[in-house]
Amino acid sequence: MDVDVFVAAHQAEWNRLRDLVGRAGKLSGPDADELVTLYQRVATHLSIIRSVAPDPVLVAHLSGLVAKARSAVTGSHSPAWREVGLFFTRRFPAALYLSRRWWLASAAASIAVMAIAAVWIAGDPHVLASLASPEEFKDLTAPGGKYETYYSSDPAGSFAARVWTNNAWVAATCLFLGVVLGVPVIYALWANSLNLAIGAALMSSAGRLDVFFGLILPHGLLELTAVFVAAGTGLKLGWTVIDPGRRSRTAALGEQGRSVVVMALGLTVVLLISGVIEGFVTPSGLPTWARIGIGVIAEVAFLLYVFVVGRRAAKAGETGDVDWRYAGDSRPEAG
Repeated sequence: MDVDVFVAAHQAEWNRLRDLVGRAGKLSGPDADELVTLYQRVATHLSIIRSVAPDPVLVAHLSGLVAKARSAVTGSHSPAWREVGLFFTRRFPAALYLSRRWWLASAAASIAVMAIAAVWIAGDPHVLASLASPEEFKDLTAPGGKYETYYSSDPAGSFAARVWTNNAWVAATCLFLGVVLGVPVIYALWANSLNLAIGAALMSSAGRLDVFFGLILPHGLLELTAVFVAAGTGLKLGWTVIDPGRRSRTAALGEQGRSVVVMALGLTVVLLISGVIEGFVTPSGLPTWARIGIGVIAEVAFLLYVFVVGRRAAKAGETGDVDWRYAGDSRPEAG
């Protein structure tokens, strides 16, 4: 990024913010609203400079301006509904978009492992025999068997809540334990892929692979995507420990760690949606094509959210980090 061009493009906003800060306490309603808006915008500019072109002089200048603006708006915070709106229209989608290479790579690797393991297990009678006895195999895969009735084993609401809690725990494990060089994340992905591969292999051997996909796809598309996002974010956090880039390791981990929190909050909602689908749609009496169609619609909506809304927010300078009012300031670092 050309710092001089960036400064020229935003100098007027910085000057206006300085003027409003100087008149704090004597501002009209519209001016006070403009102060809050410019404060948030300049905080984003500071985040961009820190991440892309950490010029020490410019970072120090903007840090001071943002600190003064924060003091000016203390006690007159944005309404909660506005913060929620900013989170879901800017911060969360931008964080998803900016980390896309990590979670898309996690998805590709996991799906490849699933496919290879499922083909190997289904094609080797000895492996199948080691997984289940003939009686257990029949009990699991026959029409009305445990695999098929699992999704209607509890009332829909209770089942959805249980699934949501379990998936949120898996996602949290991937997100927050990624700091341990990503090892727990890789293990979680491996276990999840192997579990699905075994299910697919067993149902395929029983000639009921269509039933398997009819049960998995309605909720699994969005659910697995959320897990892959959590895993990719955790792996990115682990890599930050190894290679913090041009920033100090403390600063890099602080920024990435705050983005992990943003992801955790956003994925809670995504997993809630997939849990509702798993509790109410997967075991429903709808035709298979309709149940899978609902899953596809949910997945496409999520991908559009990432690659349209998220891309737009990222291009506008959003980094996915929390607001600088909560992140705090850090000392300038030489590039």
